[in-house]
Amino acid sequence: MKLLVWQWGRRGAGPRYAMALAQALGAVLSLSDGAELLAGADAPGEVLTVPTYRGLPSLLARVPGLPFAVAPLAARLRPYGFDAAICAMAGPLDLLMWAALRRLGVKMWVVVHDADAHPGDGFPLQMRLQRALCRRAAGLIALTAHVQDRLRAQGFRNVALSHLPPLVFGPPPPPPRAHGGRLRLLSFGRLLPYKGLDLLPPTLREMAGCDFEMRVVGHGPETPTLAALRAIPNVAVENRWVPEAEIGALLAWADALVLPYREASQSGAAAAALAAGRWVVATRVGGLAEQFDGVPSALLCTAEPHALAAAIRSLATAPPPARPLDTRAEWARSAREVRRALSPRADLR
Repeated sequence: MKLLVWQWGRRGAGPRYAMALAQALGAVLSLSDGAELLAGADAPGEVLTVPTYRGLPSLLARVPGLPFAVAPLAARLRPYGFDAAICAMAGPLDLLMWAALRRLGVKMWVVVHDADAHPGDGFPLQMRLQRALCRRAAGLIALTAHVQDRLRAQGFRNVALSHLPPLVFGPPPPPPRAHGGRLRLLSFGRLLPYKGLDLLPPTLREMAGCDFEMRVVGHGPETPTLAALRAIPNVAVENRWVPEAEIGALLAWADALVLPYREASQSGAAAAALAAGRWVVATRVGGLAEQFDGVPSALLCTAEPHALAAAIRSLATAPPPARPLDTRAEWARSAREVRRALSPRADLR
């Protein structure tokens, strides 16, 4: 089966997930010509690049011309003879790809990472566009049963289940605590309300006597919570976008990733941490329990400061094993799950 995998985001985990999925499936990969991933040391080889946008103004400028872009895109795709196509993560221009695929008679599947928008997350009309794309798909692939259930509640019935394997950013670093210093904690990702950053100040205050340092790294609005974190000794807040090239070093610095989420479908930051052999402390919300099922280096707790502090302290007193997951085996399993979803005999009840 000749497959196409595409993801037209410019930054974030979407392009990297698409690259790894395409490699596992032996599929052709299509990325935005502005994808940050293309400039990295581990950039994919053969890629079908598509001009997308450089920001909201250029995206809006592209919209009137999208109907005229369908035929040229279909002409680029036709020589490949695709049997099916997979949208690895929905974005604002995916209906253009759907229209080109429809012209060629190629069925489309959509991998759904989030069935609902998180507070403060995404772009205007994101979920409306995603649901429009999903209604046109031959089937959907959810990365957790939590998302699968939400999609079915929204009226979608053809929803298969896969999982999010580890996302690799650079070579494996030394194991946690190999540096010989204080416990290094990392909170990494967009600095948005649903990430539960407001739980961190009281959590860290409960950790008196524990020798630790923490970095809170990501991009988001300045808030009183960030100010409160900056006031805590040995805590640094870096409100900035983290380029692809820096993520491996950031994870290598840390001993543990701390995810105090209020809600979650799954976590791309956690997938990167597990690939790097880091410990993970996370709240038991949404799809996180599924993502960490059977992962000994992950500790789950309730979304409250006392429970988070106890889990973090246990890393110093009774640390769990911290071994990188078998990335190749996990992606091979993901490829089998996706191929099963694309099968005409797939059980998509």
